[in-house]
Amino acid sequence: MAVGARSERDEPEERPESPAAVTDDARGEDTTSNGAGASSDGSGSAGPKKPRSFWKELPLLIGIALLLALLIKTFLVQAFSIPSDSMQNTLQRGDRVLVDKLTPWFGSEPQRGEVVVFHDPGGWLENTAAPEPNIAQKFLSFIGLMPSAEEKDLIKRVIAVGGDTVECKRNGPVEVNGKALDEKSFVFPGDTPCNDEPFGPLKVPDGRIWVMGDHRQNSLDSRYHQELPGHGTVSNDEVVGRAVVVAWPIDRWSVLSVPDTFDQPGLSAAAMSAAPGALGLVGAVPLVLWRRRRLTGGRTAG
Repeated sequence: MAVGARSERDEPEERPESPAAVTDDARGEDTTSNGAGASSDGSGSAGPKKPRSFWKELPLLIGIALLLALLIKTFLVQAFSIPSDSMQNTLQRGDRVLVDKLTPWFGSEPQRGEVVVFHDPGGWLENTAAPEPNIAQKFLSFIGLMPSAEEKDLIKRVIAVGGDTVECKRNGPVEVNGKALDEKSFVFPGDTPCNDEPFGPLKVPDGRIWVMGDHRQNSLDSRYHQELPGHGTVSNDEVVGRAVVVAWPIDRWSVLSVPDTFDQPGLSAAAMSAAPGALGLVGAVPLVLWRRRRLTGGRTAG
């Protein structure tokens, strides 16, 4: 078409342009504005800024990543590697677990049945050599998502909390506040509840917990440290957090839930202490009603 072939060099400047030409020129300007965004004589706006070099951005990216890792480690979640067999079959040597560190900041305390990570209260690991970390552990330790090899932490299951009375006699079950625990779902197959080291009865001080490994015959837990300050119990302040999930290896992914036996009625020490008062109140009501009836009947007869 003639319109498509026309150019500024072919037509004199003073010649008026047809409406169709104006339309096509306007369309051409729109197309040009979506390109460089500047006119040929330099009177238009400047073009987009040249992106900063990747190597100049890299230190900033690393700084942000380290800051986020530090915040996650401090307030949210941290990964721990299982170094021993003391929690089999729930946890295997080499498993990676994710530990919830957020809820303790809101006043949450360890509960019966939870699997928790805690710092060495003192003397529990003094004769235990720290395992040599692999490359992945060293990297995760470097960015703050795993503890360093120098940190001494343990992982066990909470059996009793402050105010509870706990005991286990030879050939018997573990009892908390007089209630027997059914531990078949998590204690290592073939193990007894405590035949290697019976204990109790003992009362757990407020603000402390009594912990045991699921592999009872291969766990130096609270039972074996009763001669130390705390008598085998661990302060709630030493607890890093609750292990909530097995994250690695992939084929062992699972949630670490609380076994049903820890939800049985009457297990709580508070409920035990409240029971005598409740029974007394129930027994007192008939006596009060009977006495009131007698007094009312005497006044009526008089």
